[in-house]
Amino acid sequence: MLIGINYQGMRAAVLQQYGEPLEITDVERPSPAPDGAVVELDACGVCRSDWHGWQGDGEWLGTRPDPGQVLGHEPAGRVVETGEEVTGVSEGDHVTIPFNLGDGTCPQCRNGHSNTCENLLPLGFAEEAQGAFAEEVHAPSANHNLIQLPDDVSSVDMAGLGCRFMTSFHALAHRADISAGDWVAVHGCGGIGLSAVHIADALGGNVVAVDLSEETLDTAEELGAARTVNASDAENTAEAVQAETGGGANVSVDALGIAETCRNSVLSLDTRGQHVQIGLTTQEEEGMVALPTDAMVMQEIEFIGSLGMPPTRYDEIFRMMSTGKLDPSAIVSERIDLTGVNDKLAAMTDFETEGIPVIDSF
Repeated sequence: MLIGINYQGMRAAVLQQYGEPLEITDVERPSPAPDGAVVELDACGVCRSDWHGWQGDGEWLGTRPDPGQVLGHEPAGRVVETGEEVTGVSEGDHVTIPFNLGDGTCPQCRNGHSNTCENLLPLGFAEEAQGAFAEEVHAPSANHNLIQLPDDVSSVDMAGLGCRFMTSFHALAHRADISAGDWVAVHGCGGIGLSAVHIADALGGNVVAVDLSEETLDTAEELGAARTVNASDAENTAEAVQAETGGGANVSVDALGIAETCRNSVLSLDTRGQHVQIGLTTQEEEGMVALPTDAMVMQEIEFIGSLGMPPTRYDEIFRMMSTGKLDPSAIVSERIDLTGVNDKLAAMTDFETEGIPVIDSF
């Protein structure tokens, strides 16, 4: 039992063995630590990062979840109980929770970079942060981590804000330098990639979407892609992107995380372009990818990492939503029951999901 948290029963999807179906079972229900809050879930996205945890990836980063972990890190719901130290939210508040939980007190948090908190807890990947494939989830440091959602939006439509949509927004709005008319290539159009396509378009970029699926590329066009490249048809994906952009992209995103998409992203850039790495690698790469470093030197290519987003900046997304420039709900592809999570995780192995599947019944 975790210190400061007492439990009663609730339904959850629990990792028992890597690569095997999650067990849908009763687990102990959380009650809040003094600085925490309990959120009753209306919705939770099923993300490729959940797939990584389910596969047992991340040992090289120290983020591999242990058996017994409740997965899930894209929640939205209502606060049902708060600890005695919590003043920022109240029972009944409609909230989301970022997957990268900060403590709100370390130097990184105090300087506005809580997504890289010195005491970062990854929701759904650590024993101290059991995840949101459950009826309820506990959020530590609730004054810092809970984000109140705008009025008149549904939890299902906002589920992707916990990870994929806000991760793409931070990468493109805060880490990359996109000017009006810049070419932005997005390699891998899953939930993160489609979010990146939509966001880059809203920020004034001309987007080239790269994927293996024509159906997914059609969706990317609906979300704002000006050009598409089907990597399964292209003899050389990077050269195909260069041809579509008239010489190379100004910004290129690896939204998947395998060696091929990372290298293609770098090689598709124009001189002084920026590569943004969002996708995390698999057991095949274990965090190490060979890159064309000499070419990066000669072209002054920037390689930028991007992780999550500080909760203090969510209002930027909400303001763009209020004027219709952004619509996170457009990335939501389907609604499923908690019992359907295993089928979605299995489908991700062969890239057979599109957009953001969301659990809306627990």
